[in-house]
Amino acid sequence: MNTPNKLSLLRVALIPAMVVLMYLPGWPMVLLSTAVFGAAAYTDYLDGHIARRDGIVTDFGKFIDPVADKLLNLSAMIMLTLAGCMPHWAVIVVLARELAVDGLRMVAVGQGRVIAAGKLGKIKTVSQMVMILFLMLPGRLAPMFCTVSVVLTAVRALGWAMIAWVAIITVWSGVDYFVRNFDVIRNAK
Repeated sequence: MNTPNKLSLLRVALIPAMVVLMYLPGWPMVLLSTAVFGAAAYTDYLDGHIARRDGIVTDFGKFIDPVADKLLNLSAMIMLTLAGCMPHWAVIVVLARELAVDGLRMVAVGQGRVIAAGKLGKIKTVSQMVMILFLMLPGRLAPMFCTVSVVLTAVRALGWAMIAWVAIITVWSGVDYFVRNFDVIRNAK
């Protein structure tokens, strides 16, 4: 197995540790869970960089990389909803898009095709990761340590702006995915 695929699998392996740390109370757990998520998110950049640099893009890599991203991001988002830092509807939007795109990918595999993530899908993933990092750290720490209402209001407003952007880019990238691969649907039996 090549290094990029090992990094994708490492991203999946880090999810349980992140979830447990997010579940535990206290600011040290907030810092640790954010560090684990940040390390896992960094493997997304690193595996893609190495695969492109060394020319080792594989069908397994095209499959496991987006699956690892989805598992990591959705796990973090679900934990953030439990912490009251993210609304349920936003996670449902992300989950619906991911299931729809995965369904399209399964139909494509039945036709002998593997569809890699597009540019908007990559922007969506990075946007989600940035939002998650923000909600995990300032979003969870500000209420613990800050009593200045202006700062809390600013943190919440920025968090909501990020959530809105993620919802928009998630839907947009999903629609783009279907438009670019409409022939898969047209050729479905």
